[in-house]
Amino acid sequence: MKRKVIHIENGIPRHPDHRMPEPVTLDIYEGEQVAILGPNGSGKTQLVEILTGRWPLLYGNEIQYDFGDANDRLVSENIRVMTFRDSYGDSDTTYYLQQRWNQHDIDEDTPMVNGQPLISLSSGELRKYQLQRALLSHPRLLILDNPFIGLDTEARQQLRDTLEQLIRKEGLQVILVVSREKDIPSFINRIIRMSVCPTTSDKQSILKFNNVTIRYGERTILKDLNWTVHQGEHWALSGKNGSGKSTLLGLVCADNPQAYACDIELFGRRRGTGESIWDIKRHIGYVSPEMHRAYQKNLPAIDIVASGLHDSVGLYVRPRPEQREQCLTWMRRFGIAELADRPYMQLSSGEQRLCLLARAFVKEPDLLILDEPFHGLDDHRRLLATRIIEDYCSDSRVTLIIVSHYAEELPHGITHHLELKKPC
Repeated sequence: MKRKVIHIENGIPRHPDHRMPEPVTLDIYEGEQVAILGPNGSGKTQLVEILTGRWPLLYGNEIQYDFGDANDRLVSENIRVMTFRDSYGDSDTTYYLQQRWNQHDIDEDTPMVNGQPLISLSSGELRKYQLQRALLSHPRLLILDNPFIGLDTEARQQLRDTLEQLIRKEGLQVILVVSREKDIPSFINRIIRMSVCPTTSDKQSILKFNNVTIRYGERTILKDLNWTVHQGEHWALSGKNGSGKSTLLGLVCADNPQAYACDIELFGRRRGTGESIWDIKRHIGYVSPEMHRAYQKNLPAIDIVASGLHDSVGLYVRPRPEQREQCLTWMRRFGIAELADRPYMQLSSGEQRLCLLARAFVKEPDLLILDEPFHGLDDHRRLLATRIIEDYCSDSRVTLIIVSHYAEELPHGITHHLELKKPC
């Protein structure tokens, strides 16, 4: 019988914030090459953290490890975890050097790999180099979280080939964490499928519409709408022009005065029970075509981003040094840091949209409302924005409502759909 490299039976983390919907019972056997597959918010990374012992379990059901002739080493020496969450952003340790390389600003201190500056390597070569460094400690089990994020087709294949060689020649055991089935390489011989827990009764209700009707004169925009959104859900909102999508989002964001005459709950409080508009907005990151049209101030782009910290349109305050750095962090992620001091009105439409997207993310909100967020973006920037949205929404606490007329533009991990139709 094959050796159980990892054995967990009814595993429950001691800390309640890190518990899965069900106790974890799982065996990983010697020789298994595993993929953990599931949508955003399904608990893939949480499972890895339990497997590696990051979150200790309740007494009596501790994880059992068996690494054969390497049992005399620490678990942390036998298991190596590499997470690729933000290969396009500043959390990548090579990001700063890559920026300098792109600006032709390198010197003799730049690290070299096989006679080439580290920063000149392609994405695939850099990922291979990172793997080689990880394997210097000779781990028995390598766990790669989102290993293909940010890689083009050629680089993904290069990484698959490298892993397959390591498995065949070095006897390495691999666990890959992926969100898409097409990312699973052929050498994987076991798939652990994760899913978003369908039970939402124990989750916080973020938004609740109870028989909401909106009329302007004799025209009915929304009629008897019942809609509940729970924390961690990712909703795609669709419908033809004039079906009420923008009106609905205006109700959520407290931009529509009729909201206070309707039975609407937001973050567990009924609208109109004493909360201010700012109490509502501080939890929400929002971007829309209407917002884009409303911004007509020729201020530095970073001031536009910083306005998201105060939820202001028309009232602008120069960001404090620590706020400026927070703004620059999100501008770097969206690839527009070099535009920070450029007048907003002198930017292209696509660059303005990226500023407004950075504005939506800058306060790291609990609820993201993105109404046609990709308007005006070229293919490269659209893909970048999609990856940022997917990465941010991988946190199970983040709730997303996104509107797009193009189904192919929707980020991965959408859990629910709401289609609005014009009232008869």
